Amino acid sequence: MKTELVVKDNALINASYNLELAEQRLILLSIVKARETGRGITSDSRLEVHASDYMKQFNVEKSAAYEVLKSASESLFNRYFSYKEQRHDGTEFVVKSRWVSRVAYAPNVAILEVTFAPDVVPLITRLEQHFTSYQLKQVSQLTSKYAIRLYEMLIAWRNVGKCSFELINLRDSLGIASDEYKQMGHFKSRVLDASIAQINEYTDIKVTYEQQKNGRTISGFTFKLKPKQVQQEITILDTKASLIPSDLTPNQRVTFASKLSKLQELGGKAEPGEEVEAFAKRIELWLEDEKKLKMLTPFLYQVGFKKAKPKKVSQ
Repeated sequence: MKTELVVKDNALINASYNLELAEQRLILLSIVKARETGRGITSDSRLEVHASDYMKQFNVEKSAAYEVLKSASESLFNRYFSYKEQRHDGTEFVVKSRWVSRVAYAPNVAILEVTFAPDVVPLITRLEQHFTSYQLKQVSQLTSKYAIRLYEMLIAWRNVGKCSFELINLRDSLGIASDEYKQMGHFKSRVLDASIAQINEYTDIKVTYEQQKNGRTISGFTFKLKPKQVQQEITILDTKASLIPSDLTPNQRVTFASKLSKLQELGGKAEPGEEVEAFAKRIELWLEDEKKLKMLTPFLYQVGFKKAKPKKVSQ
């Protein structure tokens, strides 16, 4: 089973920007494409997004996918974001950057060619420190641009289960202009409540929030999130000793550790700031440990493991 993993530096997760729904989706597809190269990318790399990719991932009609790519070819080049960058001497800079340095579109075959801007490349590829990852399918059914952004901001705190944002910072990160949703009732109903309803219905987490007040004025929000109970395709595997792998080869451990490290269900077991590759190395060791192997067994079957049938011994 192919795992389409979106990985972003937390500086990008916490950045301020306002992308429309289709533009966000295309950026996410391009990030997945960058990871799928297996070689990394540079600021010269050209990534192709086909209309068929968009149709399949987001379940839209062919005509809609064609229109999205055509529209993005005209608008995406002018989109920018801002983020905070901490230098070694402690100086903090606010950086503004475009998302892409080049966009090309082939209308006859509906292919969008994207080249990420130099500032973006290290934020989606060189993840030595703090990063957030999630499967693209988790946001594929979200139809609000705010829902996607809020999901990303919250999932960065999944290991903690709780996070707080001052109102001004929350609005900024969601890309809400000062003249939009000025009334708190509108902000809550049209942005927060609508986004959380989609997140709770379509993603892998359940979210609630509480208001923070300074006197009578709402100054921020505290969000609580917890993973949904995952309905495993393979049931009670951990209680059936006969189904627990007992003879994984070194190559199998490497292969399946890589696949397991990208599972959303195991994301909570990664250390804060741990790279996917480093997490995979730890999982390799777990696959040699009897107790941890038992815990991982359902997930092994989920990513394609098949226990070899016993060979018949001729009499």
